[in-house]
Amino acid sequence: MTVSAPPSERTRVRRIAENADYERATLHAIIDAAYLCHIAFSDAKGAHCIPTACWREGEYLYVHGSNGGRLVKLLAQGAQACVTITHLDGLVLARSAFSHSMNYRSAMIYGVFEKVLDEADKRASMVAFMDKITPGRQAEVRAGSDKEFDATTILRIALDEAACKVRAGGPSDEPEDMALTVWAGVLPFVVQNAAPVRDEVCVAPPPGYVSAWAGAS
Repeated sequence: MTVSAPPSERTRVRRIAENADYERATLHAIIDAAYLCHIAFSDAKGAHCIPTACWREGEYLYVHGSNGGRLVKLLAQGAQACVTITHLDGLVLARSAFSHSMNYRSAMIYGVFEKVLDEADKRASMVAFMDKITPGRQAEVRAGSDKEFDATTILRIALDEAACKVRAGGPSDEPEDMALTVWAGVLPFVVQNAAPVRDEVCVAPPPGYVSAWAGAS
């Protein structure tokens, strides 16, 4: 199995290190299951953490935004950034308050974003983004205009310095608490696709990926 590079000082998991996962496949899966990431950075006004849409192409995580946006401008100037993604899978109820936990899959990516400068690469990346939203959508909608592309910056960050942390399973109670008559276990948490909601003025029949949406969870 392909693994990531050895953890750096920034990515080495120290707290509950047994939950650390440095495998590239795990990182890819966590990114691919996400529509949003949070990007932390700092400037002269302090620290910021901004949510934004994301997608993966190969060994890069991509984001996009308006040329004039603060996030885009700072990242394009080479600001150090930390990208985080978290999926909550369950609430873990233990026999003692202190031992309660959560099941989750999380990833952190450190580094510097770079602009996607080549025009063909920019357009290909936006196609990849549309396919991330719903495969096949790009072929049905109006493609981006030259004006829209000119107003948009696409950035990417390499997955070279990254780490994942994953917890699964039931509670880990202390031996002395095992005899307590308290319900213990996991309350699973899942993201479920709901039925599509048609725009009230839409007259187009639903394509296959829309009809199948609710059953694709």
